[in-house]
Amino acid sequence: MTDLVAITGASSGLGLALARSVPFPAHVVDISRSGPPEDSGIAHFPADLSDPGDWGGVGDELHRLIVENDARRSVLIHAAGTLTPIGFAGEVDSIAYTSNVLLNSAAGQVLGHRFLAALAGRVGSHDLVMISSGAASSVYAGWSSYGAGKAALDQWVRNVGAEQKERGGVRISAVAPGVLATAMQTEIRSAATRDFPEIDRFHDLHEHGDLIDPDVAARQIWAAIEGGIETGSVIDIRRLS
Repeated sequence: MTDLVAITGASSGLGLALARSVPFPAHVVDISRSGPPEDSGIAHFPADLSDPGDWGGVGDELHRLIVENDARRSVLIHAAGTLTPIGFAGEVDSIAYTSNVLLNSAAGQVLGHRFLAALAGRVGSHDLVMISSGAASSVYAGWSSYGAGKAALDQWVRNVGAEQKERGGVRISAVAPGVLATAMQTEIRSAATRDFPEIDRFHDLHEHGDLIDPDVAARQIWAAIEGGIETGSVIDIRRLS
């Protein structure tokens, strides 16, 4: 009997920070294309979450891990996401735009559904956490698919949280971690003003040292999870802190 933590996008950034800071003994698995650093001690299940053809395999793997570990405590955190392509709808590459929509919106819903199905009838303490963003409720020209994807996950959490209160008992939440010092911010600062008119704000955050260390955000998120986030909640971790 082993506790289980599965994190999408734990190859780098916040996902990796979350995987490295799990506050209880657990089998920790990254679900991503490239995998975590070799010396991390984190298991890896390879999948391209922007490809719907890979979602079924990930769902099967989540079921296998829950059953084989006989997990009485399990956590799935969907941290995978992408801003690419930054730019206006109708102007950016259509294939990249479609991948963005699939990863940021659909993948989390489908994998969340499969996680809940795998837990059906199992006792214990279980959490499903979607990593959200302030972009879910703010307007940023150039981030249409990213913002819409995060908003979709927030609403999914509200609805599924209501369902789990009726039956199931899995805690469902969406957590926005703030503006983090990750590769995603480097990508933002490299964008053209034409594609992202609010770029100066993010240059200012970087220059003034206002970006949040992902390790700090990870510890705050775990503290919130361990403290018992009410199911169906959509929260900004900075307000809890």
